[in-house]
Amino acid sequence: MAQQNQFLEVIDRDLAKARFEAAISLHPLGEEVVDLSQALGRILSQNVIAKVNVPSFDRSNLDGFAVRASDTVGAEEHRPVSLQLIDEQIAAGSKPEHEIHLGSGTLIATGGMIPRGADAIVMVEHADINEGQLLVSKPVSPGSGIAFAGTDVANGQVILYQGDFLTSRETGILAAIGETKIHVWRRPKVAVISTGNEIIAPGQSMRPGFVYDSNARIIADAVKELGAEPIELGIAIDDIAQLREKTNEALAMADIVLLSGGTSKGEGDLSYKVVQDLTDPGIIVHGVALKPGKPICLAATQGKPIVILPGFPTSAIFTFHEFVAPVIRQLSGLTPASQSMESAELAVRVNSEIGRTEFLLVRLLDNAEETSDRQKPRLAAFPIGKGSGSVTTFSNADGFVTINRHVELLEAGSEVKVQLISRDTKPADLVIIGSHCAGLDLIISSLKAKGIRARFMATGSSAGLTAVKRGQCDIAGMHLFDPESETYNQHWISTGLSLIRGYRRKQGLVFRKDDSRFQGEEALKIINKVKNDSSCLMINRNLGSGTRIIIDQLLDGCKPSGYQVQTNNHHAVIAAIEQGRADWGIAIQTVVTNDNIGFLPIQDECYDFMISDLRLHKKPVQAFIGALKDRTLNQALMEMGIKTDSQTGSLFPGNK
Repeated sequence: MAQQNQFLEVIDRDLAKARFEAAISLHPLGEEVVDLSQALGRILSQNVIAKVNVPSFDRSNLDGFAVRASDTVGAEEHRPVSLQLIDEQIAAGSKPEHEIHLGSGTLIATGGMIPRGADAIVMVEHADINEGQLLVSKPVSPGSGIAFAGTDVANGQVILYQGDFLTSRETGILAAIGETKIHVWRRPKVAVISTGNEIIAPGQSMRPGFVYDSNARIIADAVKELGAEPIELGIAIDDIAQLREKTNEALAMADIVLLSGGTSKGEGDLSYKVVQDLTDPGIIVHGVALKPGKPICLAATQGKPIVILPGFPTSAIFTFHEFVAPVIRQLSGLTPASQSMESAELAVRVNSEIGRTEFLLVRLLDNAEETSDRQKPRLAAFPIGKGSGSVTTFSNADGFVTINRHVELLEAGSEVKVQLISRDTKPADLVIIGSHCAGLDLIISSLKAKGIRARFMATGSSAGLTAVKRGQCDIAGMHLFDPESETYNQHWISTGLSLIRGYRRKQGLVFRKDDSRFQGEEALKIINKVKNDSSCLMINRNLGSGTRIIIDQLLDGCKPSGYQVQTNNHHAVIAAIEQGRADWGIAIQTVVTNDNIGFLPIQDECYDFMISDLRLHKKPVQAFIGALKDRTLNQALMEMGIKTDSQTGSLFPGNK
């Protein structure tokens, strides 16, 4: 077996950037002229100087009468000033025929050209006409109601600057000054190649051991968001000849070449081997002290960047934004991106690894717990890291915290700086943390249809309860059973917390119907039988979830095969059983939609919502409570197998 040539030299992030950028050209790629209709999303290569005045003439801003302001002095509603009405109506687009002399005025429409001699407009509401006389009941000052030529844009004024990104606002300005041909920088062409035998394109049939190629879509669209042109060259299998051919094709047609993934069994990193053959200078960096993103390889040939991004989605997109996006911006002619930062309070304790710069993805939640401490950040940062292999982590994040390579621990409550992924990032109107439920998904969808930005984080019931106590969310979804009182959730009501009654759902044993070990008996009897069968694998739930509490009560100290394998939602339990990675588990009935999966009921449970009293007044919270009481939504929940009743949406207050 050939030895895998891993990392040549793992170096610091800043040093890696400096070496990489020193080896490539960072100048814009040349100008081109495009029609105004094609200019949206492009970057100006020259300043735009107005060749006309806007407006090009003195213009009326309202319907009224063009007059001399001095003639209106002393006008009152009961003692109007009388002026001679000129027999002319000045419409927009017409040139006035008469001059306004002392003691006269004329009718003018919005946008009409101001006649010579006039210096103000009297609104129609403040004037009457009587037998050829204009009766003005309110005085006006000079310039009132007039947009003078060049007050918006002056001839010779720089309107837009080199490096400006053209949105609809800028193209509107260009149209207003009569421009039709726009000088822009050429868009960089970025070739995108995915590598690996296990990668298949979306739309193909899924097979065991394969994964859909999400990297190509994420990276290509990130390229497009930066104003560059992605060239998607598809998937290259772990064949060095094919990969070399695709890479050479990419270098011939693109300004930047991006590869992701591509480790073959025992043969090392084929992408690295192909890039290793390049010269002038070839590989610059292979391995950067980052988490995630350590395997990145930065190379160049004749000033052209070529980058091998890690195969895992979160690592790939992080390293893209860290190393590639700044290069695309400079080749595009964009000005350097300003870092949009927010101060936030870290919601939980975070351990880091000494020696590597770590990027901690977070969601920003309203930190609305009332306090007299004015220095406390308005936002709470809640880590959402699921590992670099997660395809949803980055898309669900609002921003990230950069943890210095010398920092080993960040305490809960410490203030951190969050770099926003989007400048337009705003905290959700309604934040729900806790146990996952298909019924909750339906409620959130109904709220979003009404324009309420709702966000849910699946952490388990206990973590949701902790979050609502700390003021890190609005509502906690939970189903925590109390053996002593034999009730759900009510025993957790305390001072400052209230419980919103939710609905009932059914927990049960799930298994493959063709597995004979699960036939012909009640759920509890089957569990007592299979829990001691080492060949029968279970799939567990995460600590702190209400379902995990039920599981541990049923097992009564026993830890069957598979007990240590945990997942944080009901759907993942079903998936593990469908794929044969597990034989049984506990889940709610509503997620059992596959005809091959059996369900035996264990118990009904109450899924309720804990809320801080400080949040009850919020309109999105009231909308949530209203949704629980909505008849149409209740009917939809019932059709899912979820039971509502007359108390659904009722409030059970804690001690005040």
